[in-house]
Amino acid sequence: MSATGWSTMSKLETWMTRRDAETVPGTFILEFPVVKASKGVGDRKVDALIVMNGSVGEASPKDKVEIDGKDVIVVQTKASRLGMSVMGQAVFSIELVKRHFKPKSVRAVIVCTGHDAELEALVLPHTDVEVWIAPDKPTGAQMANKG
Repeated sequence: MSATGWSTMSKLETWMTRRDAETVPGTFILEFPVVKASKGVGDRKVDALIVMNGSVGEASPKDKVEIDGKDVIVVQTKASRLGMSVMGQAVFSIELVKRHFKPKSVRAVIVCTGHDAELEALVLPHTDVEVWIAPDKPTGAQMANKG
């Protein structure tokens, strides 16, 4: 974990996040800062933020990408099957984005490597959260080029 309490994505998670974010038309930003650290508040980043209907492609977190008034998707990735921690990150990331920005709409996508029927049943009532199962694992060359 980082000093702020959130670890940065592993190389496998970065690759998974980028691969799935690239399938959605819009601008995606890896490791997007949602909350800046201050006294008594930790820095909070989401694995990616996708701004729908923006320029297609990747932007840096330092780029000035307009979020207010836009439809956005928060992406949280876990290089394992669906688990409670990534579910919590997805649900609460939506709330943090709403609190710190003024998007037109916000929803979340969880990218993980496998199903968990019990936990997926808990996600279903959250109509603003989707679970995407990564169909495969990258080769070493793909990870070197993409992550």
